Amino acid sequence: MYALTFLSNAKKELKKIDTNAQRTIKEKLILLTTNPDILKNNIKALKGEYKGKFRLRVNQYRIIFQVKDEELIIVIIRIGHRKEVY
Repeated sequence: MYALTFLSNAKKELKKIDTNAQRTIKEKLILLTTNPDILKNNIKALKGEYKGKFRLRVNQYRIIFQVKDEELIIVIIRIGHRKEVY
């Protein structure tokens, strides 16, 4: 099982989102740490400046994260509406 770590900007971005969406995002993040295979259709590797990172699609929101396998940590980099996050 992986541990979650948030960058400070990601925490601030999460707090700005409405509470229903926050609840859904938190549920998906828990699934990501325990069983990421369930979410494999919503996870995509990114290219360009975000190479080596992934995005998780949660309704209209996107979560940009990086996986550190050697430390069993998932670092949440950004959380935002799909129009703004990239």
